[in-house]
Amino acid sequence: MQPTLAETLWPDASSPTVMRVVRNVILAIVGSLFVALSAQVVVPLWPVPVTGQTFAVLVVGMAFGWRLGGATLILYLIEGAVFNLPVFAKGAAGFAALAAPSGGFIVGFIFAAVIIGYLAELGWDRNVWLAAAAMLIGNIVLYIPGLIWLTMFYAGPGAQSIAATGANTAMSAAIAGGLMPFLVGDALKLALAAVLFPVAWRLFSKER
Repeated sequence: MQPTLAETLWPDASSPTVMRVVRNVILAIVGSLFVALSAQVVVPLWPVPVTGQTFAVLVVGMAFGWRLGGATLILYLIEGAVFNLPVFAKGAAGFAALAAPSGGFIVGFIFAAVIIGYLAELGWDRNVWLAAAAMLIGNIVLYIPGLIWLTMFYAGPGAQSIAATGANTAMSAAIAGGLMPFLVGDALKLALAAVLFPVAWRLFSKER
């Protein structure tokens, strides 16, 4: 397994156990705050505005690796759901945000960070095409629980009318409302994140 960018910039292999724990806690807090701040950033693109949240999840996962990346997104979820901090998109907080139609995507952030972090530890973050593939896989993993939850929302009692979306089934309504409008924005964020890491590695190698 290859060291991640975070491990390379802030090594911990020779540090005492306590210092390694402190390092990981600091990085997890910083990473969760980065995701929280990015969730409040909205770029008014057409046809769908793009938020920075997914981009931040991709970056944290690839920079931190699968263990610390996953832990950071778990911390992010706890900050919003348990401690009621306004860290979710549009300042949302509490368990109500997880019960909302978009709640499945918040859970999906954890799985995305884990899989992207694992691929980064395999060295995929050092090549643009492999980094792009890792980001794409992470996006797919992110959408799976999100679309499952959204399908349950449309299929459940008292849910928003499926007919209002122009779809015929709960699943097609979830895809129409929770996937299709965001493909362009996610592609832009994926491309940016995929280029960022190989460039960062090259700059770091030159400085060394």
